[in-house]
Amino acid sequence: MINRIVFTSLLLFLSCTSDSQPKPWGYLRLDYPEARYQLQQLPSFSFEYNDFAEVKTITNQSNSKVVYPEMKATLYLNYNSVNKNLDSLLNDAYKLPYKHISKAESIPEKVFVNPINRVYGTLFSVVGNAASQYQFFLTDSTKHFLVGSVYFYAKPNYDSILPAVKYLEKDIIHMMESLQWK
Repeated sequence: MINRIVFTSLLLFLSCTSDSQPKPWGYLRLDYPEARYQLQQLPSFSFEYNDFAEVKTITNQSNSKVVYPEMKATLYLNYNSVNKNLDSLLNDAYKLPYKHISKAESIPEKVFVNPINRVYGTLFSVVGNAASQYQFFLTDSTKHFLVGSVYFYAKPNYDSILPAVKYLEKDIIHMMESLQWK
Protein backbone atom coordinates (compact mmCIF):
# COMPACT_ATOMS: atom_id res chain seq x y z
CA MET A 1 0.00 0.00 0.00
CA ILE A 2 2.81 2.41 0.87
CA ASN A 3 4.50 1.58 -2.45
CA ARG A 4 1.38 2.67 -4.31
CA ILE A 5 1.16 5.96 -2.43
CA VAL A 6 4.85 6.70 -3.05
CA PHE A 7 4.55 5.74 -6.73
CA THR A 8 1.41 7.87 -7.22
CA SER A 9 2.97 10.85 -5.41
CA LEU A 10 6.14 10.54 -7.46
CA LEU A 11 4.12 10.28 -10.69
CA LEU A 12 2.08 13.38 -9.82
CA PHE A 13 5.19 15.30 -8.82
CA LEU A 14 7.03 14.52 -12.06
CA SER A 15 4.07 15.05 -14.34
CA CYS A 16 3.22 18.49 -12.97
CA THR A 17 6.63 20.08 -13.41
CA SER A 18 6.17 21.54 -16.88
CA ASP A 19 3.35 22.77 -19.03
CA SER A 20 3.14 20.84 -22.25
CA GLN A 21 1.12 22.19 -25.11
CA PRO A 22 0.10 20.57 -28.33
CA LYS A 23 2.05 21.58 -31.40
CA PRO A 24 0.16 23.84 -33.78
CA TRP A 25 -0.94 22.42 -37.12
CA GLY A 26 1.67 22.84 -39.81
CA TYR A 27 0.73 23.25 -43.45
CA LEU A 28 2.89 22.55 -46.44
CA ARG A 29 3.66 25.72 -48.33
CA LEU A 30 4.13 25.30 -52.05
CA ASP A 31 5.44 28.37 -53.85
CA TYR A 32 5.79 28.38 -57.60
CA PRO A 33 7.42 31.05 -59.74
CA GLU A 34 5.37 33.67 -61.50
CA ALA A 35 4.45 32.34 -64.93
CA ARG A 36 6.42 33.56 -67.94
CA TYR A 37 5.07 32.22 -71.19
CA GLN A 38 6.87 31.34 -74.39
CA LEU A 39 5.60 30.20 -77.78
CA GLN A 40 5.70 26.53 -78.83
CA GLN A 41 5.28 25.73 -82.52
CA LEU A 42 4.03 22.27 -83.48
CA PRO A 43 3.09 21.15 -87.02
CA SER A 44 -0.68 21.53 -86.56
CA PHE A 45 -0.97 24.21 -83.89
CA SER A 46 0.96 26.60 -81.67
CA PHE A 47 0.43 27.70 -78.09
CA GLU A 48 2.14 29.50 -75.25
CA TYR A 49 3.37 27.52 -72.25
CA ASN A 50 4.96 28.37 -68.93
CA ASP A 51 8.77 28.33 -69.04
CA PHE A 52 8.63 26.52 -65.68
CA ALA A 53 7.74 23.47 -67.80
CA GLU A 54 9.32 21.62 -70.74
CA VAL A 55 7.56 20.58 -73.96
CA LYS A 56 8.48 17.13 -75.26
CA THR A 57 7.32 15.15 -78.28
CA ILE A 58 6.17 11.66 -77.33
CA THR A 59 6.01 9.51 -80.46
CA ASN A 60 5.31 11.86 -83.31
CA GLN A 61 4.42 15.49 -83.78
CA SER A 62 0.76 14.73 -82.96
CA ASN A 63 1.41 13.66 -79.39
CA SER A 64 3.30 15.94 -77.04
CA LYS A 65 3.54 16.57 -73.36
CA VAL A 66 4.22 19.58 -71.19
CA VAL A 67 6.26 18.32 -68.24
CA TYR A 68 6.46 20.13 -64.89
CA PRO A 69 9.41 18.30 -63.27
CA GLU A 70 9.36 20.34 -60.03
CA MET A 71 5.66 19.56 -59.54
CA LYS A 72 5.84 15.96 -60.74
CA ALA A 73 3.03 16.69 -63.17
CA THR A 74 2.52 16.26 -66.90
CA LEU A 75 0.01 17.74 -69.32
CA TYR A 76 -0.48 15.25 -72.16
CA LEU A 77 -1.59 16.64 -75.52
CA ASN A 78 -3.05 14.41 -78.22
CA TYR A 79 -3.82 15.92 -81.62
CA ASN A 80 -6.18 14.37 -84.19
CA SER A 81 -7.29 15.53 -87.60
CA VAL A 82 -11.03 15.80 -88.11
CA ASN A 83 -12.08 13.58 -91.04
CA LYS A 84 -15.87 13.29 -90.78
CA ASN A 85 -15.35 11.88 -87.27
CA LEU A 86 -16.05 14.94 -85.11
CA ASP A 87 -18.96 13.21 -83.34
CA SER A 88 -16.74 10.30 -82.37
CA LEU A 89 -13.92 12.59 -81.18
CA LEU A 90 -16.32 14.70 -79.11
CA ASN A 91 -17.95 11.60 -77.64
CA ASP A 92 -14.55 10.25 -76.55
CA ALA A 93 -13.51 13.65 -75.17
CA TYR A 94 -16.65 13.83 -73.01
CA LYS A 95 -16.27 10.23 -71.80
CA LEU A 96 -12.66 10.64 -70.66
CA PRO A 97 -13.22 12.89 -67.61
CA TYR A 98 -16.18 10.83 -66.47
CA LYS A 99 -13.97 7.75 -66.14
CA HIS A 100 -12.86 9.42 -62.89
CA ILE A 101 -16.40 9.81 -61.56
CA SER A 102 -15.95 7.10 -58.90
CA LYS A 103 -13.21 9.16 -57.19
CA ALA A 104 -14.44 12.63 -58.10
CA GLU A 105 -16.61 14.79 -55.89
CA SER A 106 -17.71 16.80 -58.92
CA ILE A 107 -16.67 17.52 -62.50
CA PRO A 108 -17.53 21.11 -63.37
CA GLU A 109 -17.16 22.15 -67.02
CA LYS A 110 -16.01 25.48 -68.44
CA VAL A 111 -16.92 26.14 -72.06
CA PHE A 112 -14.24 27.93 -74.08
CA VAL A 113 -15.05 29.98 -77.20
CA ASN A 114 -12.53 31.98 -79.23
CA PRO A 115 -14.21 32.84 -82.56
CA ILE A 116 -11.26 34.97 -83.76
CA ASN A 117 -8.88 31.97 -83.80
CA ARG A 118 -11.68 29.43 -84.39
CA VAL A 119 -10.90 27.58 -81.15
CA TYR A 120 -13.78 26.03 -79.23
CA GLY A 121 -13.73 23.53 -76.41
CA THR A 122 -14.42 22.54 -72.84
CA LEU A 123 -12.24 22.38 -69.72
CA PHE A 124 -13.22 19.70 -67.19
CA SER A 125 -12.03 20.18 -63.62
CA VAL A 126 -12.10 16.88 -61.74
CA VAL A 127 -12.53 17.78 -58.06
CA GLY A 128 -11.46 15.06 -55.65
CA ASN A 129 -8.90 12.28 -55.34
CA ALA A 130 -8.92 11.36 -59.02
CA ALA A 131 -5.89 10.45 -61.12
CA SER A 132 -6.35 13.42 -63.48
CA GLN A 133 -7.40 16.84 -62.17
CA TYR A 134 -7.91 18.56 -65.54
CA GLN A 135 -9.01 17.37 -68.94
CA PHE A 136 -9.98 19.43 -71.94
CA PHE A 137 -10.56 19.40 -75.65
CA LEU A 138 -10.20 22.09 -78.29
CA THR A 139 -11.38 22.03 -81.89
CA ASP A 140 -12.18 24.22 -84.87
CA SER A 141 -14.97 21.75 -85.80
CA THR A 142 -13.63 21.18 -89.32
CA LYS A 143 -9.94 20.13 -89.35
CA HIS A 144 -8.35 20.08 -85.90
CA PHE A 145 -9.04 18.35 -82.57
CA LEU A 146 -6.79 18.50 -79.49
CA VAL A 147 -7.30 16.60 -76.23
CA GLY A 148 -5.33 17.38 -73.07
CA SER A 149 -5.14 15.81 -69.62
CA VAL A 150 -3.07 16.51 -66.51
CA TYR A 151 -1.59 13.77 -64.34
CA PHE A 152 0.44 14.04 -61.15
CA TYR A 153 3.01 11.38 -60.30
CA ALA A 154 1.81 11.01 -56.74
CA LYS A 155 -1.03 9.36 -54.91
CA PRO A 156 -4.07 11.53 -55.61
CA ASN A 157 -4.76 13.49 -52.44
CA TYR A 158 -6.70 16.54 -53.58
CA ASP A 159 -6.07 18.62 -50.45
CA SER A 160 -2.30 18.17 -50.74
CA ILE A 161 -1.98 18.93 -54.45
CA LEU A 162 -4.54 21.76 -54.53
CA PRO A 163 -1.92 24.57 -54.78
CA ALA A 164 -0.29 22.79 -57.73
CA VAL A 165 -3.70 22.16 -59.30
CA LYS A 166 -4.60 25.87 -59.10
CA TYR A 167 -1.20 26.85 -60.57
CA LEU A 168 -1.68 24.45 -63.48
CA GLU A 169 -5.23 25.68 -64.07
CA LYS A 170 -3.88 29.14 -64.92
CA ASP A 171 -1.36 27.61 -67.33
CA ILE A 172 -3.99 25.46 -69.05
CA ILE A 173 -6.35 28.39 -69.47
CA HIS A 174 -3.51 30.49 -70.89
CA MET A 175 -2.61 27.68 -73.27
CA MET A 176 -6.23 27.41 -74.42
CA GLU A 177 -6.47 31.18 -74.95
CA SER A 178 -3.20 31.36 -76.91
CA LEU A 179 -3.75 28.27 -79.10
CA GLN A 180 -3.80 28.83 -82.85
CA TRP A 181 -4.36 26.27 -85.59
CA LYS A 182 -2.10 26.09 -88.65
